[in-house]
Amino acid sequence: MGQQTFFAIGLMSGTSLDGLDICYAKFTRKESTWNFEILKCNTLPYSSELENILRNAIYLSSEELLKLNSEYGFYLGDQVSEFISKHHISELDLIASHGHTVFHQPQKLFTLQIGDGRAIKSKINKTVIYDFRSQDVILGGNAAPLVPIGDELLFSEFDACLNLGGFSNISLNRDGERIAFDICPVNILLNDFALQLGKKYDENGDLAKAGMVDERLLDELNQLSFYSEKHPKSLGVEWINNNIQPLIQNQKVEDLLATFTEHSAFQIAKILDEYEIQNVLITGGGAYNSYLIEKIKAKTKTEIHIPEKEIIEYKEALIFAFMGVLRSLGLNNILSSATGSSGDHSSGLIC
Repeated sequence: MGQQTFFAIGLMSGTSLDGLDICYAKFTRKESTWNFEILKCNTLPYSSELENILRNAIYLSSEELLKLNSEYGFYLGDQVSEFISKHHISELDLIASHGHTVFHQPQKLFTLQIGDGRAIKSKINKTVIYDFRSQDVILGGNAAPLVPIGDELLFSEFDACLNLGGFSNISLNRDGERIAFDICPVNILLNDFALQLGKKYDENGDLAKAGMVDERLLDELNQLSFYSEKHPKSLGVEWINNNIQPLIQNQKVEDLLATFTEHSAFQIAKILDEYEIQNVLITGGGAYNSYLIEKIKAKTKTEIHIPEKEIIEYKEALIFAFMGVLRSLGLNNILSSATGSSGDHSSGLIC
């Protein structure tokens, strides 16, 4: 088989609500080998109004949520249309949209990422692939993490890939099988605490550095049952509400930042050591939190790799674009070894 080339746009909105990541990439395939090149990328910060709406979408009525699903889809379509015009993009095979997660309860057989792909397509006359997670839940999986297919085929030179987003998740190959799972909350909590101090996030971890670790709270966090469960496993906002929030009393916000930074570093380093990871690629917004990275390095012998800015910020959007390409070819884009579903499968609604 000769070389095949595909151009795709990936859209990603994470639980940390940093904004919408858009990544335009070129993928080439020769036999079973894939390569990529990021051509253009942008992060579009949400307005305070939209950020607030998305943050509180979990509390909407069913009618309001259905309305938001359509409205957010049109919003995504408008943003992609402007992105295409701004960068004079002429070669484009498809748009792959993760959507924004509102509910994630795989144990109850449902997950919801809003942003109707049909609304996106109404703005751009290109193939749109969306709703990548629901099928995996129906097949008995966690529908998370999904990026391991990209780690396996695009970043195989690393022993493991660690994403520090709203939650931290890791992907690694063991005995010829790609396994992956969520480790612990990161920016979903750190950003929320920083907001209480008038900051969008804790830049370089400076706020946490100024706080004191609450040893009692730290011990309670580390004793949570999730951390003793076997993979595959995943986390969601509901888990935060049910397990983390009841533990937070009247601590100073700086102390909460210090404690949760310490907690994240401890749980991440524990996994790196448990799986004897030789080297790990770290991406996601948390890769910029130098205090958190220092804490992780101090607790593990694993070699830490922080890549260039484009990979740090757009790896997830890049991989969803890649998942869209795989879906368009009818190739498996979700690994059961990572999610726990009944088998590998090709997921995503196409319109």
